[in-house]
Amino acid sequence: MTSRRTFLTTGLSALAARSSAQTSSAAEPIIDIHQHTHYHDRLDEHLLAHQKAMGITTTIILPGGTWMDRPSTHNGKSNGLAARCGTTQDAFNFAKAHPDAYLWGANEVTDLDTAPEEIEKWLKQGACIIGEQKFKVECDSSESQKLYELAAAYNVPILLHFQHQTYNLGYERLHTMLAKFPKTNFIGHAQVFWGNIDKNHDQKVNYPKGKITPGGLTDRYLADYPNMFADMSAGSGLLALTRDEEHTTAFFDRHQDKILYGSDCADHLGRGPGCQGAATIAAIRKFASNKTVERKILFENSKKLFRLA
Repeated sequence: MTSRRTFLTTGLSALAARSSAQTSSAAEPIIDIHQHTHYHDRLDEHLLAHQKAMGITTTIILPGGTWMDRPSTHNGKSNGLAARCGTTQDAFNFAKAHPDAYLWGANEVTDLDTAPEEIEKWLKQGACIIGEQKFKVECDSSESQKLYELAAAYNVPILLHFQHQTYNLGYERLHTMLAKFPKTNFIGHAQVFWGNIDKNHDQKVNYPKGKITPGGLTDRYLADYPNMFADMSAGSGLLALTRDEEHTTAFFDRHQDKILYGSDCADHLGRGPGCQGAATIAAIRKFASNKTVERKILFENSKKLFRLA
């Protein structure tokens, strides 16, 4: 039997979807570059309702890799992007079922011998990004470099989750990859990426608080390398916006052509205090110095990077 909680959640999701549908024609478009199927076992209908309620007009579904036990997946603990997210096949199926509003990416465990071949198979079918790369490998490993080459060959970005001693290690060396692969567009995401907007960041702290001193690694990468972009998603991105409001507006101004909105939100409703994705949209609108900057972050930058009509 359907539980009362499930019934209420489903009903609220339907209401949110209807409310959004009634106003979507008048709303400004928003591109969300970071969502997942099956995120913490979320149902597809809840994902659809969530995105509509947030006012998202185009969503990119990022898959995990093949589920397997090996060091790069923390012996299986990081399968499904450590959140039970769907595979590339799942992302493909979902996007094809909703072609008016969803695109999809291709992914595989970085150090799997067949990773380049597997990802290329999906790129040939229309995948628009490689990622989310979230595996315990060095960010400048030979296996990673094969995927950077592949991204350039197919003119798609590659999205990397940087987390201290956990995923895509060696962030302080990423500049060597940015220089070596100038035709590859890198999108940075997660704790290490956003912590390093601060010049004084302690790499052991995943969610730092307090005032920010400009000039951190991320600040410099965005300024110095045309092929470095920032994914504003997840709790790490939202914290980076809210921990030092004065810094955020200046950061937006400096990198207004490099920042992309993503939600990476597992919420079901798409609104209210439990929806970090909606909170990030609100923060971008609050801290952008003008409408032009806001629209770049929420729409124009992603439209240009992904070559969307």
